[in-house]
Amino acid sequence: MSWDFFVPVCVGDLVKTGGINQYVVQDVVAPKHIPSHVISFKAALRSQGPLCILEHFDTGYSVLQHSNAVDLSIKEDTLEFLIQVVSGLSVSLPALLISTNLSAADRKEQLNAVKMGVFLLCKLTEVLESDSCRQSIVTATGKSGKKGKVGEGLAQWDTERETVLQALVQLLQLDIRALWSLSLVEEEFISCVTCCCYKLLENPTISHVKSKPTRDAVIHLLGLLIKKYNHLLGASVKVIQMLQHFEQLSSVCAQAVSVWSTEYGVRAIIGEVIREIGQKSSEELAREGSGVKAFSSFLSELSSLVPELIIPNISVLITHLEGESNNMRVAVCEVLGDILVRVLCGDALDDSGKADRDRFFDTLQEHLHDTHSHVRARVLQVYTRVVNSKALPLCRYSEVMGLAVGRLMDKSINVVKSAIQLLAAFIAHNPYSCKVIKTQNGIRCDVPFAEVLRVEFIRASELWDAMEPELLTTATAVLEPTSGEEEEDNDEEVVEEEMEEAQDDRATAVQIAQLLRPDEDSRELSQNLPPTPQKEVEGEDSELKKQEMLVQYLKDTQSFALQVERAIAVINTMLYCKTTSVVQEAVQFCVTVCEFSVANSLSGVRRMLPLVWSTDPTIKDAVVQAYRRLYLNPQGDSTRAKAHTLVDSLSELMVDASLGTIQCLEEIVSEFFGSSSSLQSTVVQVLWERFTGKRETSPLHRRAAVILLGMAARYGLVVLYLSTLLFKLYMSSLHLQSIPHFIYLLFKGPTQSKNAPFRLPHDHQLFTCLTKAIAEGVVKEDPHWQSFMEQAVRLLYFLAECPDQLCSLLMQKSTQLLLDRVTRTSWTAVAGSPVVTPVFLFAVAVVSSVSLAQLLSLCGCVAFWQVSHLEGSVSAELRRRRRETEEREEKEKRPSKSKEELGLMGAMADDTEAELIRKICETELLAEENMLFCFLPLLVKVCSSPGRYTHPQLTTAACLALSQFMMISPSVCDEHTRLLFTVLERSPLPVVRANAIIALGDLIVRFPNILEPWTQNLYARLRDPVPSVRQTAVTVLTQLVLKDVLKVKGQVGEVAVLLIDPEPHITSLALNFFNELASKDNAIYNLLPDIVSRLSDPERGMSAEDYHVIMKQLFSYITKERQTESLVEKLCQRFRTAKTERQWCDLAVSLSLLSMCERGLKRLQECWECYSDKLTEPGVYQPLLSIPAKLRRGAKPQLKAQLDEFEKRLTAVHTRGLENVESPEVEEGGSAENVSHTPQPARGRARSTRGKSYCKHGA
Repeated sequence: MSWDFFVPVCVGDLVKTGGINQYVVQDVVAPKHIPSHVISFKAALRSQGPLCILEHFDTGYSVLQHSNAVDLSIKEDTLEFLIQVVSGLSVSLPALLISTNLSAADRKEQLNAVKMGVFLLCKLTEVLESDSCRQSIVTATGKSGKKGKVGEGLAQWDTERETVLQALVQLLQLDIRALWSLSLVEEEFISCVTCCCYKLLENPTISHVKSKPTRDAVIHLLGLLIKKYNHLLGASVKVIQMLQHFEQLSSVCAQAVSVWSTEYGVRAIIGEVIREIGQKSSEELAREGSGVKAFSSFLSELSSLVPELIIPNISVLITHLEGESNNMRVAVCEVLGDILVRVLCGDALDDSGKADRDRFFDTLQEHLHDTHSHVRARVLQVYTRVVNSKALPLCRYSEVMGLAVGRLMDKSINVVKSAIQLLAAFIAHNPYSCKVIKTQNGIRCDVPFAEVLRVEFIRASELWDAMEPELLTTATAVLEPTSGEEEEDNDEEVVEEEMEEAQDDRATAVQIAQLLRPDEDSRELSQNLPPTPQKEVEGEDSELKKQEMLVQYLKDTQSFALQVERAIAVINTMLYCKTTSVVQEAVQFCVTVCEFSVANSLSGVRRMLPLVWSTDPTIKDAVVQAYRRLYLNPQGDSTRAKAHTLVDSLSELMVDASLGTIQCLEEIVSEFFGSSSSLQSTVVQVLWERFTGKRETSPLHRRAAVILLGMAARYGLVVLYLSTLLFKLYMSSLHLQSIPHFIYLLFKGPTQSKNAPFRLPHDHQLFTCLTKAIAEGVVKEDPHWQSFMEQAVRLLYFLAECPDQLCSLLMQKSTQLLLDRVTRTSWTAVAGSPVVTPVFLFAVAVVSSVSLAQLLSLCGCVAFWQVSHLEGSVSAELRRRRRETEEREEKEKRPSKSKEELGLMGAMADDTEAELIRKICETELLAEENMLFCFLPLLVKVCSSPGRYTHPQLTTAACLALSQFMMISPSVCDEHTRLLFTVLERSPLPVVRANAIIALGDLIVRFPNILEPWTQNLYARLRDPVPSVRQTAVTVLTQLVLKDVLKVKGQVGEVAVLLIDPEPHITSLALNFFNELASKDNAIYNLLPDIVSRLSDPERGMSAEDYHVIMKQLFSYITKERQTESLVEKLCQRFRTAKTERQWCDLAVSLSLLSMCERGLKRLQECWECYSDKLTEPGVYQPLLSIPAKLRRGAKPQLKAQLDEFEKRLTAVHTRGLENVESPEVEEGGSAENVSHTPQPARGRARSTRGKSYCKHGA
């Protein structure tokens, strides 16, 4: 063979005339003749084997040249033949390569065949890969391909790729370098293969799971080329190029570099790639398309695969921590994290490793304060991974945790979430004892060190006096010379040993004497003695070190516990954050601290309980799942053990729980009782045992058992007759504190049916016991009687057949018992019914104000539930009976009326029934024959005579009962409204004022037209000196305003004042009020002018700082440009009517607090005349000057010019006065001294023209 094949740089170079003996394609076959040549190629392959490529190379080359015109089937057939050629060469070459008699001609022939086969296979693979990518793009955009069969054929290309790569790997694994002279493989041949590999890697789907075989094959083929064919430098450069242009290849490149460095031992590739990335400047990385995101992802992925190989090159990457690219800073921090987790961890590190570890931790801690929130968040995530891997040194726990707690106040939501996750990891993997964390105030490390160690020092003289007798006896006995007979009896060795022991004892005794009583004689005696071992001293030193370590451990534990306490306090406040993701993280944190029994963990668990009513389903589901995880999935060996665990955990949550907490828990526990859990019956049984006293339990846990039984009763898990029987058995023995909760159980047990309402006869034994307990409790002073009475009366109206008659008898009986008590105290009663008169009232008040207060509370409660019974149960029963009558008549005779007529008749019937109920309330409830009639004058008498009836409980009960009587009818309400408001304003008792506010809120809902003129008096309670009254007032007004019961007027400014209330809880309530009010269209916008006027009123005397805080919060709700523009105009017009300098300043501050826009600035300039004469005041000038400063950020050049002009105008008027400044261009004329004289006529006319234009805009 006289020619050589040289792999061309470009495919077209093969048809050009080359050098001497260089192969040139002679015949480029036309597309229509290619199929026949391919058939010939196939026949030659069968007959001649892989060397047929030498004769049919032109056929393969023609397919490449006409790839766009040739059918896909021809290209696929050619690819298959080329694969067979390369595979055949990989089979035949091994024998030839080890042959010693291979001629030069044969070697050239084999070399040309290898080059030709590999060249055609790689180039055709690139063509088919390009066609496949093009087809996938067309399919993705929804366009149809040229031919249906094209898409079908290319669908098989995914499997063909692997075959091509396997053939190339088999060939290149051989030592084919022997085919080249001097074993130097030409660069073009290697480039031909690598270009094919990189082309395959550029496929958008190469990182998908389905492409894993192809991806692995390409990586291994490149690894082979790097190791055997010196492709190291080219590979490192190509990796950088691919990262710059293909961001999705970051993980693929990281995997490839990892494989090349580990499986192929080419570790230098990591150094080359990292060095290239490290040499990128900040300016270069800041350019668009620089691939900085891909570099960041690549480094992060690579560090997770081979962190130990990055350490030698870490200094190159550290420089990027000072760069401007936040992505690179994130990547370097994650690299440091992976190194700390997987390499520089454990106690086996040498000094160098420990130094590197400390330096890396210091670097991470610095970037917890990075200027970019993304970096801060990712560093916190790195620390979370470090803590979860237990790679954080103990000495850094306190410091890092303190930084994490500080990040909870970060403005970025992602940083806050990452900080919460880190703190949860600290608690889950803390190295301290959970019991230590759980014990509050149990760690005392602030005492003196000597006291901790309990070291007691003994004087040397005392020690000598104690040892001297025994020491003298021992020394005399040992040092006394032995007798001759004893010396003869003992052999020589024994004598020598005794003499040595005596000398040792003597030396010890002398040394003890020297230590205890140092003097000159002892020093002389001990000069020639051998040194004594210091074992005891060393033991004391080691013990001292242990004690020091223990003290340091306790100090670290104390610091850790304090940090946890701080974190819990902060994260508990985040449970009501506006961001859903933060709330979810806070909920998970509360679950974590509760699972690890951290102190105060129940505070967060209880605090998140009201979130079960959240309108956000994500938050609600997170809370429900948290409680299910904590309380509804108990652990135990048996069903009963699980039931006990569940009951214990829920009981702990119920202890000291408020009514609102119990209602929230009911929503969660109902999920357990409403499901088909196998624990239900066992749990109910355990609860009964605790309630009945079969198991020893505390009163609080007994109360919790009753509440849980009430929740179970809603689902039919507790039978009513068992409850009644149990009530009769334990009525006499139970404390009144437990009875209301038991009544709660009875109340929740039966469910009202739509067809047959459940009622018990009024003479039922249950009602007999209840009325007796209520009546007898009136004349007793029991602190729990009030709650018991309220629940009992509620139960009477819910279950009794004629509750009004039953309660009338109850009030008579209670009055009679109280009258009997008065009779026993020198009072004569008239036989028959008790006479309730003011004289009776005064007599009872003298005897017992508490008993009278309880009687009035009973009457008020009966009045309230009587009205509720009429409007609820009676009205529902009337509708039910009417519905049954209509259904019965319809069955007897089908009516011919239309549905519209029937619906109208039903509405008229409802109105008739409602009118009947109102008439009964108006005329019958307070008729003379009704027992309630007797008590209304008494209530009025007590409320109107606070000087005579001074007992707090009596006044409170009378006020509350009067408000309940006023719920009966409009006439009663109208008659006593003035009295109730008088009590609200003048009562010295905060509890009376708070109850009056709540009662008036209910009355406003029931009779809005009567109470509407009095709302100003209700708003006045927002200024009450007692915090509890202010809290009640803002809570009630919030409900009334947000439910549109009260019209929103200027009085809302009183609520705004509570934004600076000294009580944080009241401030949060006021803030919540405005947050909810802002959700109503334009509500705050319409109120702001009036609020500004009220708060800036000189008579109010509000400080400028308080005004600024309030208005900053209120103006934050104004986000629309149109609203801002309108408010600017309204506030500017207020300058004309403002009378004092303080009002001017407040208006200017209000303008500066608006989120000013370009339209707002234009309106501000148009209203120049409104405020220009006030600019000499610094309090007006400074806020207005801050407006253009805020707008300058990110403003367009045109707007910046307007801002500069406006600033110059403000400054000129402020410094020289309005009368000396006519236009903003005065500044261009020179200094103040130069323009103070009378202007020239020409310039004056020019300025006058501009001035008129300003005036025109101002008008």
